[in-house]
Amino acid sequence: MNTGQNERLQIIVEGRVQGIGFRYFIYELGLFFKLTGWVKNKINGNVEILAEGPRDSLEALLGEAKKGPRMAQIVNVIVEWRKPNNDLPPFTIHPTD
Repeated sequence: MNTGQNERLQIIVEGRVQGIGFRYFIYELGLFFKLTGWVKNKINGNVEILAEGPRDSLEALLGEAKKGPRMAQIVNVIVEWRKPNNDLPPFTIHPTD
């Protein structure tokens, strides 16, 4: 993996995705794929992911986000591809907002 130019990917995951380790699941993948960005719970019950890195790594992250950890019940996944800003930290977990 990790070929090609970097891109930015925003993912909103809707469903039963809080209180089941979803953020940590995504955090570990972000580290594994050597992405920059973050994952956080939203006050409305969704999980938001913002990541930058090579397209193939981001697509792999997206594929895993659509499945989630074992206890997840994903209803919908909203995806937006953007140009990278190169302004994201090493992959981390942000507090709920």
